[in-house]
Amino acid sequence: MANSIIRQKLDRGEFFIAPGIQDMITAAIANHVGMEIVYGSGYWLTASAYGLPDAGIASYTQMLDRMATLCATSNAAVIADADTGYGGLLNVHHTVRGYEDAGVAAIQLEDQEFPKKCGHTPFKRLVSCDDMAEKIRVACDARRNADTLIIARTDARQSEGLEGALARAEQYRAAGADILFVEALTSEEEMRIACDRIKAPMMANLANGGLTPMFNAAQLQDIGYALAIFPSMTSLISAAVTEIALQQIKDGPGSPDPDGLPMFDFKQFCSLIGFEDVWAFERKWAR
Repeated sequence: MANSIIRQKLDRGEFFIAPGIQDMITAAIANHVGMEIVYGSGYWLTASAYGLPDAGIASYTQMLDRMATLCATSNAAVIADADTGYGGLLNVHHTVRGYEDAGVAAIQLEDQEFPKKCGHTPFKRLVSCDDMAEKIRVACDARRNADTLIIARTDARQSEGLEGALARAEQYRAAGADILFVEALTSEEEMRIACDRIKAPMMANLANGGLTPMFNAAQLQDIGYALAIFPSMTSLISAAVTEIALQQIKDGPGSPDPDGLPMFDFKQFCSLIGFEDVWAFERKWAR
């Protein structure tokens, strides 16, 4: 059953951030920190599981497995990237039902053609506004839990300009989307215009290295956003630290304790990942 905390926060007007989760180690750390809401990033879950780019290569079945595993691992409500819905209207219906059954709290759909591309990379192609609005109507009708939220994303900024993107967002809101996501805006002015124009909760995407300028939580709330995702932060930080550690092994003395790098306590991580339950079972049943 969908976690209702996102809807509750939206109803209260309480701004929140959902960090991107790329693997179940990160999910366990997010549990440890006490994150209430996390973002299942299509880009980073695909990269971590299959070493593939976010270009519509991973299938619905593969992504459903990743999202279901994240929901089972995480204590937080999960916002899940569902790309284009993986096909036509019937596929969208099937995707919403599958993600909802997996425990996803909010399902993000975008208006790109299949196969999609990362929103901050070139060569994106869009379906018509009417076709995407119909997908949103199907998605809203498919959900069986009132707490399941539908997020409509438009990638029209780069091909149709700001006005075209906002016109699409308004139509997707009219089709029933709970949250609107105008991707890859390029300035604070554009972000403010979008939040002022769209009469619905707005989601910001703060992708490190992407097209949208970086702001903190207070600034994003002031601009007018209801929530923000930080999809790439944990992945890029993990990759950077890993590169340094591996470079030290390759070029340095080969020490298992790289100089100047933090390292999570192994015993604590064993606890986070569930070994204490295993040990308790062994004490009770081992012969």
